[in-house]
Amino acid sequence: MIKIDIKPLSVNKCWQGRRFKTPDYKSYERDLMLMLPNTQIPHGKLYIEVTFGFSNKASDIDNPLKPFLDILQKKYKFDDKDIYELLVHKEIVKKGEEFVRFAIESVIY
Repeated sequence: MIKIDIKPLSVNKCWQGRRFKTPDYKSYERDLMLMLPNTQIPHGKLYIEVTFGFSNKASDIDNPLKPFLDILQKKYKFDDKDIYELLVHKEIVKKGEEFVRFAIESVIY
């Protein structure tokens, strides 16, 4: 598992209107791209496991998923059509201790 100490960004903070990224999303994307380690992503069908550490119990588990996956695709040069399994977890943490933890593996049947 790879852990990144960054507060998950809700999809609600990502877009202005229909086509423009918000300043929050641009900042999140820039920061995350710099924090993500250089690593090899397997080819073919992918399994992705993600844990979001939220400080607010009311946070929806799915809101940060789309922007996070989009940034992973951009960094690691894969297409989300290759994601065949996705497991998402939610943890509640103290304010200031938010994080995203993830793993990307080949699907093995």
